[in-house]
Amino acid sequence: MKKPLITLAISVGTHLAIAAPQPQDRVYTADQNTNTVSVINPVSNTLLGQIRLGNTRPDVLSPLYKGELNVHGLGFSPDHRTLIAISNGSNSVAFIDTATNKVKGIAYIGRSPHEGFFTADGKEVWVVVRGEDYISVINPTTFRETRRIPTTAGPGMVLFHPAGKLAFVVSSFNPVVDIVDVRAHKVVKRLDVVSPFSPFLQFTPDFREVWMTHKDVGKVTRIDTEKLEVKGAFDTGFITNHLAFARTASGTLAYVTVGGENVVKVFTTDATPRLVATIPVGALPHGIWTADDGSRVFVGLENGDAVDVIDTATNQVMARVPVGQAPQALVYVRNAVPSGSGTENLVQRANSEPVNIALKPVRGDAKGFVVARNLGVVDALEVFLFKLKPETAYSVYVSAQRSPVASFKTNPAGMANGTAIGPLREVVSTLSTKTASPVQMVVMEGDAPADPAKAALVSMP
Repeated sequence: MKKPLITLAISVGTHLAIAAPQPQDRVYTADQNTNTVSVINPVSNTLLGQIRLGNTRPDVLSPLYKGELNVHGLGFSPDHRTLIAISNGSNSVAFIDTATNKVKGIAYIGRSPHEGFFTADGKEVWVVVRGEDYISVINPTTFRETRRIPTTAGPGMVLFHPAGKLAFVVSSFNPVVDIVDVRAHKVVKRLDVVSPFSPFLQFTPDFREVWMTHKDVGKVTRIDTEKLEVKGAFDTGFITNHLAFARTASGTLAYVTVGGENVVKVFTTDATPRLVATIPVGALPHGIWTADDGSRVFVGLENGDAVDVIDTATNQVMARVPVGQAPQALVYVRNAVPSGSGTENLVQRANSEPVNIALKPVRGDAKGFVVARNLGVVDALEVFLFKLKPETAYSVYVSAQRSPVASFKTNPAGMANGTAIGPLREVVSTLSTKTASPVQMVVMEGDAPADPAKAALVSMP
């Protein structure tokens, strides 16, 4: 029998007592549309302000734009003194001092980085470069790339086992997991998994397993970190985004954001996971992280521009905190601010509340939803369409307008996602009005005129 590459030195069932959330702890969200990092006090569940890394859309379209673009991923150092924010549009990694909210330095790396994290000893930062086929290794003192670790194409996220020897890397384009020897900076094993799109992974609290999400097929895969083998996969739901674990009075539970259902599903971590709760949350739950004591779970709402706070004792939402537009990754950092208020260099939230519209099929099993946002001088409609005819054009009409506000072509899987930006203030106002016509949005195949009776999708009344 082949000897495993690591041996876990963990006493199952025993762990140090961890304090409940404190005023010096922080929750951070990476806000993709406003190019901010929102900073939350987890005791009062209030937004303290935002770290501005760039301008809001559409300012970023200027050829003279110099800020960060599409703030997307987050990670933090072992000593909790440095936060990293990865922007996939500007190919950058910003290093932020958690005590002062000040950017200490920025590293520019390869095409479309997605997520990153510090090694267990804090001496390196590894950032997956999803638009290429490697991990960028960065010195957190000089903010310079020191080497690249080849991986399968499209690495999606990397996390390090606390023993310090191995890193686990999921992929966004290939159905595999790469296992990397941290010291050798080399892939030592590759595991096959059930789908090619895996945006997130997380260790169980005892570090005996890695769980990874499959956004495209709505599943979670479990990997044994000692045997380095896939233990199995189970169904979670449409648009499975991220997951987190919490030690509770009921045992260790897994909290999974299911964006297509606007819920967080709670599973046991038994040999065969059981669904024990389904928690309704806001629009398109995405990032999720647990307070260190397991009492709270914080959920970023990609289309709700907010964070829902779940009480793990009741599995109910206890608070909602407004943040920037389109929050993606979310992390909880204990004792991020050792002293003082920790509000230096923060700016106020500038964005207004979004308008969410659910779409239902006139026939068949198509799915869709739309979020409308004000962008200052213009507005945006972000359209998400699923389970339509593959490689087919569709037109989106709003209210009684004769011309479509946008047209999209589905991919081979029958999916389309795009944004229409323009002077849509009157349109957005109509969508916001509860007294408007029950059918406010119509999705037609091709360039056919709007007709709710013949539509592929219509908005729900």
